[in-house]
Amino acid sequence: MKKILLPFAILIMVISTHNAFSQTFKIGIKGGADIKKLTGKSFDDKFSYGYHLGAFTELGLSPKFGIQPEVFFSQVNIDTSSNFSEVYNLNSFSKISKIQLKYISIPILLSYKPNKFVSLQAGPQFGILMDQGNTILQNGKDAFKKGDFSLIAGLQLNISKIRLYGRYAVGLNNLNDIDDRDKWKSQTIQLGLGFTL
Repeated sequence: MKKILLPFAILIMVISTHNAFSQTFKIGIKGGADIKKLTGKSFDDKFSYGYHLGAFTELGLSPKFGIQPEVFFSQVNIDTSSNFSEVYNLNSFSKISKIQLKYISIPILLSYKPNKFVSLQAGPQFGILMDQGNTILQNGKDAFKKGDFSLIAGLQLNISKIRLYGRYAVGLNNLNDIDDRDKWKSQTIQLGLGFTL
C-alpha cells in the first residue's frame, strides 16, 4: 500500500508548495504508448509495446525554464529469448516466453522553452516495480529488482492545452535480481498526449 500512496503523496506535496517558487502552475493528465526493450541475452533484441497513463504538473521558474514532475502507471509485455532458460537452467523458467512488467514511474524533468510551442526536456526517472507477473519467480524470490533508475530526454509540443511528447529513457541500473550472469537494462521510447486542466 505504501508503494501506491508514495507517488500521490509526492504529487500532493508539489501542488501544495508550488506558490513558494513558481511563476506559473498547471496540472494535467497524460497517456500514450511505451515502446520498451530489455537488453541482455535473456531477452529478444527487439522493442515491445505497452502503454502509460498518469498526471503531470508544470511549474514555471522563468519564461524559459520550468520543472515538470509526473506520476504515471505503465505496463508492457517483454518477450524472452530462447537463451533465458539456458542461462539460468531452472525448471521454473523453462516455459517462460513473455513477461509482463507494471511500474509506477516518477520523472522529474527540467524544461527549456526556446519558444512557447516547444519544450526541450531532460531529467531523472524513478520507477517502482508493482508487478512482474506471477510466472517469473525463483523459489519465491523476485527475478526483477523493485526499482529502476533512468535518464530521460525528449521534446514536447505545447498547443494551447494540448501536450504532444516524445521521449527516450535509458535505464542505468541492472534489473536482474537473480544473479550476475546476465545484466538486464531497460530502454524505453514514450510517445503520448497530455491535456492541461
